Amino acid sequence: MDDKDLTYLRRCVELAAEALDEGDEPFGSVLVSAAGEVVFEDHNRVAGGDGTRHPEFEIARWAAANLTPGERAAATVYTSGEHCPMCAAAHGWVGLGRIVYAASSEQLSAWLTDLGVPASAVAPLPIRAVVPGAVVDGPAPELAEEVRELHRRRFKQR
Repeated sequence: MDDKDLTYLRRCVELAAEALDEGDEPFGSVLVSAAGEVVFEDHNRVAGGDGTRHPEFEIARWAAANLTPGERAAATVYTSGEHCPMCAAAHGWVGLGRIVYAASSEQLSAWLTDLGVPASAVAPLPIRAVVPGAVVDGPAPELAEEVRELHRRRFKQR
């Protein structure tokens, strides 16, 4: 992970904060082309009741509709939190390239346990447990406390 990766991850954390400010879960993601251009970005939109409206899933859908297989494979997905199993599967099925995340599923699970949040209905599997051949980098220790604070704020608002 380098400074360029951290720049994109910081944007993901900004998007996660936007999601939280809009009353949603704090997750944000960007898709970056091989040329370094942000081609798609989004944040969680599950507050409306559709639990599949994760930004990583939206990236996979957008990429399948708008990029060639080669462009998808050369692209990088940056995200504030490691993909859930649904998003990891979508990533694998669409053939997206490298994944870089700020906070791991393991970190998030520990933070939520510390906050007394009940376990999720979906197991917090690491990406490679779902997509064994995925190229994955993370977590980013530089951003862990900021991401943790977003999740703390989410559950404090309840």
